[in-house]
Amino acid sequence: MERNLRRKLYPKRKVTPPTIYTPKPSQMAILALATTLVLAYDPSPLQDFCVTINNTDSAVFVNGQFCKDPATVVANDFFFSGLNVPGNTAANKLGSSVNLVSVNNFPGLNTLGISLARIDFAPYGLNPPHTHPRGTELLVVIEGTLLVGFVTSNPNKLFTKVLNKGDVFVFPIGLIHFQFNIGETNALAFSGLSSQNPGLITIANAVFGSTPPINPDVLIKAFQLDKSVVDYLQKQF
Repeated sequence: MERNLRRKLYPKRKVTPPTIYTPKPSQMAILALATTLVLAYDPSPLQDFCVTINNTDSAVFVNGQFCKDPATVVANDFFFSGLNVPGNTAANKLGSSVNLVSVNNFPGLNTLGISLARIDFAPYGLNPPHTHPRGTELLVVIEGTLLVGFVTSNPNKLFTKVLNKGDVFVFPIGLIHFQFNIGETNALAFSGLSSQNPGLITIANAVFGSTPPINPDVLIKAFQLDKSVVDYLQKQF
């Protein structure tokens, strides 16, 4: 009787097994292609351009540098000295000196994606507006007081700050930026850059000192200047 009562109160339910979805071959192909596209990427460029060539015997550059045989690598390949020596700011009419440590003079940096610079400033010395097309710059002030800043892409907003000893400021990759010693004494800063070869484009030099020079009519129109002013500026660089 108890068994019959349980059957009435708790009747057995038919359990339907879960449906297993099997994608069609065409859907599998689309999924595989999408996964490939997500994972695929190009390496960041380490130079301004790299024109392809079919004859490898005539090739002289790769995206980076050729690697040394690991069996012949020594500790000195990962060592650099000389950043304790102040730069000669008198040799630069802007009153600044930059000593860049990159893969070009420090072989151990190859493929590591980093470089370093020592920047010396005479009183009121300027590291003029420039850009690093391949690297973000992180600057720390060691001595002195610097006015620094960078300008965004359109609408060209300026972010600027006065830095003192121990202060740190970051300049995003590719944006125009500057450092200006606003003190009456020498200033010193160190910068880390997020590329073994960050590149450098000094704005005034590039615009008015390119080789061959930019057509003066272009500069007259772009900067709304008289031809005599453009001629003068091109002679300065």
